[in-house]
Amino acid sequence: MLKLLIVKTSSLGDVIHNLPIIADILTHHPNIEIDWLIEASFADIPKMHPAVNHVIPIALRRWRKSLFSKKTWQEISHVKHQLASQHYDIVLDTQSLLKSAFITYFTNGNKHGFNKDSAREPLASIFYDIKHQVSRTQQAVALNRALAAKAFAYEMPNTLPVYGIQANTPVNISLNSPYIVGLHGTSRDSKLWPIAQWIDLGNLLAKQQRNLVLPWASEAELQRANQIANTLKNATVLPKLSIAELATIISKAEAAVGVDTGLSHLAAALNLPTIAIYTDTDPALTGVCAGAFAPAINLGGIDQLPTAAEAFQALTGMTKGFNQQV
Repeated sequence: MLKLLIVKTSSLGDVIHNLPIIADILTHHPNIEIDWLIEASFADIPKMHPAVNHVIPIALRRWRKSLFSKKTWQEISHVKHQLASQHYDIVLDTQSLLKSAFITYFTNGNKHGFNKDSAREPLASIFYDIKHQVSRTQQAVALNRALAAKAFAYEMPNTLPVYGIQANTPVNISLNSPYIVGLHGTSRDSKLWPIAQWIDLGNLLAKQQRNLVLPWASEAELQRANQIANTLKNATVLPKLSIAELATIISKAEAAVGVDTGLSHLAAALNLPTIAIYTDTDPALTGVCAGAFAPAINLGGIDQLPTAAEAFQALTGMTKGFNQQV
């Protein structure tokens, strides 16, 4: 039996973009055993994939903030020992950053990654035993799938990606159905969708007897969610949830509308019809990628502002039961 270690540490969107390589590899090696090394805050994602045998969490972000702490070096030593104690036939670093390549160096197995012309940080390639040339002009999901195909010597699939994750964490929250998840939080303010657009979308959903469910992860996001919900009669602000718990809520929705955030990618990976709204970035390379079982549409781009009407129209085109005359 082959053993594979995937090294993809962060961020949430990048981790989700990497999921389809598992289904691709299993097509050619159905009995392969797969482990995944990942930043602890995102470990819930590979844990949702039934084909991932073992998830190895690390804490690079926290370690960098406390490099002189005894606890930090004890944790680093433990991870190094854990990696060295397991032999892998292939260690596949799809992150291609110095931080991920350095961790890959301490693993026990044939180390595969991008060559210097393909890696996001060219120096990362010096840590790999086998280096692969892959065009970086393709969408992120396709890029990862192409690297896996090179590492395992099979033809790059031309099928839609299969993300393969299953949300099954119990959540004791009662929500009025059907509902649309509004993923309004993102990493920087320039990628936000104006509150007025969220309110307009909520009003359009109300005419369809749909509810708008709003998650949050920070105090600023909670304030924004409350501001949206206080103006609408069909909006619910969720309590603070883990990624695994939120995945369960998302998986039971009718569709998702989200900004440029990892949670929009998560919605698509959970086979949910997804509208992703871009106002400050180009979705061509890192936009939401539709899987084999549900559609996804990217609206907007750099210095563009899609309207609630445009998002609603996209929803009516992909979601059953909407009255398209509203």
